[in-house]
This record gives sequence, structure tokens and C-alpha cells, in this order.
Amino acid sequence: METQGKIIAPGVLYFERFFSGTPEKIWEYLIDSEKRGKWLAKGDMELFEGGKVELHFMHNELSPAIAPVPEQYRHMQHGHSFTGKILRIDPPYSLSFTWEDQSEVIFELAPHEQGVLFSLTHRKLSDDQATRLSVASGWHTHLKILEDVLNGSVPPNFWLTFDDNQQFYKKQLGSR
Repeated sequence: METQGKIIAPGVLYFERFFSGTPEKIWEYLIDSEKRGKWLAKGDMELFEGGKVELHFMHNELSPAIAPVPEQYRHMQHGHSFTGKILRIDPPYSLSFTWEDQSEVIFELAPHEQGVLFSLTHRKLSDDQATRLSVASGWHTHLKILEDVLNGSVPPNFWLTFDDNQQFYKKQLGSR
């Protein structure tokens, strides 16, 4: 399976992964603040349609490996937070909520012979190159960290991995 994200329509980025376990196990890493905080962002979620989603990103806490924050993301050095709203929830198979820029993130979990098919769709994205690069690199990095956490591995530094992914996506997505 390819792990890179793909632009599948204007403003729509899509990722797929297979994780061992059950949808119920992976679901906990979406809704539980402490577990989600190990790969993405901590924060409370009101688990009903229309409920509030708080995301507090602490990228430097996702790995014990230390590296400087890239200049363009220096404003996130001490964290980054925003609030969204649950659009759809169907435990333990589907969760959708608004993102910082009013785009939408959709997580879908499906039982599969390899464990769980995990798909992530980020839609209503601004279609400029900087947004495509940042969002694709960010999700790719966070999903790699989730994979490491689920496998009991120590994740690499977020910013170093993000930078590697950004170089990859610059070649793959380029400018249009």
C-alpha cells in the first residue's frame, strides 16, 4: 500500500493505512485526548454531532527526539490550538469534524483481513501550493507517528520527519 497522500479532487486530500487491531482499538486513538495526544493533539471532544472539538498540538512532545522547529512554523514552537465542531460520528467507524480553516477532516475505520483499514480525507482545503504541502506533510507525519505508537515503537522527531515529507510532497504535488 502506498502511504503518501493523494489529491483526489480539488481541495481534497486522501490517505489510507492498514493498522493491526480492531476498529474499537483505533477509535480510542481518535476520541481519547491522552491517546490522541500521542500522535496528533490532545483536547476534549464532545462526542455528538454539533459537539465541540478542541485540538492542542504539541509537536515537540510527540517524540523524545529533539530538533529545532522550522522557521516557517516557529509560531508553533510552544504549541498550536484551535476549536472545531463534530459533523458526524458513528462509533467506532466514522468521525468527521471541522478543522481550523473550516475545512473538514473525515476518519473512517473498517475491519479488514489485515486488521483495520484507516482512511483519512481532508476536504474543503485551500487549493494553494503552500496549503497542499503543509497539510499533506503534516498528516503524513502524524499518521507515521500513529503507526509507531500502535506498534510500540518510538516515533522520530515530528519536525525532522515533517521536513522530509515536505521535500517529498514538493516533488509529488508541485505547483499547479
